[in-house]
Amino acid sequence: MREKKRNRLLSTVFALALIGGLCLGAALAVYGLVNLPDWAAGQFGPAVSDLSRIQKTYLSAQLLRQAKDLLIPIDPQGSEQAFQIELGESPSSITRRLEEAGLISNASAIQNYLVYAGLDKTIQAGEYRLSPRMTSLEIAHALQDATPEDVTFNVLPGWRAEEIATALPTSGLTFTPEALMAAVAKPREDNPLRSELPESASLEGFLFPGGYQVKRNINPQAFVNLMVDQFRIHLSDELRAGFECQNLSLYQAVTLASIVQREAVVADEMPTIASVFINRLQAGMKLDSDPTVQYAIGFNPQQNTWWTNPLSKDDLQINSPYNTYLNWGLPPGPISNPSLEALQAVANPAQTSYYFFRAACDGSGKHLFAETLEEQVKNACP
Repeated sequence: MREKKRNRLLSTVFALALIGGLCLGAALAVYGLVNLPDWAAGQFGPAVSDLSRIQKTYLSAQLLRQAKDLLIPIDPQGSEQAFQIELGESPSSITRRLEEAGLISNASAIQNYLVYAGLDKTIQAGEYRLSPRMTSLEIAHALQDATPEDVTFNVLPGWRAEEIATALPTSGLTFTPEALMAAVAKPREDNPLRSELPESASLEGFLFPGGYQVKRNINPQAFVNLMVDQFRIHLSDELRAGFECQNLSLYQAVTLASIVQREAVVADEMPTIASVFINRLQAGMKLDSDPTVQYAIGFNPQQNTWWTNPLSKDDLQINSPYNTYLNWGLPPGPISNPSLEALQAVANPAQTSYYFFRAACDGSGKHLFAETLEEQVKNACP
C-alpha cells in the first residue's frame, strides 16, 4: 500500500516537473521570440518599418542563424572584380550570381538581409567593383549605388572656369562649384606657375582641356592642380620659344590663345586668326574681339550661356577692361582655357598681312580674311 502511494507521489512530482519544464521552455521560447528583433537589430541594424511582426521575427531569427555568412568575408585575400547588374534583375538572381562569382558564401543570407533592411527594393542597375574581401553586409549596401568610384570629367577647349564649375553637379564629383571657383581664384603659393602670373591673377587659362579620370571624392584643389599640371606638361620649350619670338610673356600668350580659341570654329584656321591679332598688336590697333566682350558680359540667363550671341551695339560699349573694342592691347587676362592647338597657333602663327576677319556667310564656321578695312566691308554678308 505504501509502495503504491510512494509511486503515485513520484508520478505526481515527475508530472509537475515536466509541466514546469514545459512552461519554462514555453516562457523562454516566447521571451526569445519577443526579443529576437532586438537581438538582430543589435548586430544588423533596425529592420525596415513596413515588415509585419511575423516577418520581422522570422528574418531576425534567420539573420542571427546566418550571422557568420553575413559578417565574415568569404576570402580576405580575394581580388576585386567587376559585377554587372542588369536593369530589372531580381534580388534572387543577383544574390545567386554573387555566390556563383565567389563574392559571398550564402545567397540566402544576403537575400534575407536585403529584405530585412529594405534594400532589396533599391538595388541599382550598373557595373560595380566588388571583392570577396567585403562582407555580405558591405556588398548589400554597395549595391545601392552604381556610381563608379572613378569619374571621368571632360573639360572642353574654350570653356571658362565658370563653365567647368557648372558641369560639376552632374559629374559625380563631390565638391561644389563654389569650391572649385575658390581654388581657381587663388593659386597656392607653391603652384609652379605662380611666379609667371600677375600677383592677383587667377588660374583662368591654365586649366588644360581634356578628359580627367579622378576619384569621386577628390578635393577641388587637387583637381585644379591636375589641370594645371597638364598645362605644364604640354608647355614645351618649343612653345616657350615661340611665345618669345612673338614678344609675348607666358601669361600674355595664354591670354591671346584664349581669344583665338573662342574665335576659331575650324581648328585649321587658328594660326591665321592668331596672325591677325599679332599683326594688330604690332600695328598698335585694338583687337576688336567679340569673345572678349562676351567674357565681360558674363552669364546670359535669357540665352542660358556664358557667351552671348549675337552681340548688340550696346554690348560692344560695355565698360570693362576686357572689352577690346574700347581698350588697346590684350585684356587683363585669359578669357577661356585654350587647347594645345590654340597655344601652338600663337607660338607659330601663319605669316600673313591680314588685319581683319569675319565669319563666312555659308554657315561653315570658317572666316574670310582681309588686309584692309575696305576688303573687310566687302566680305560682309548680303
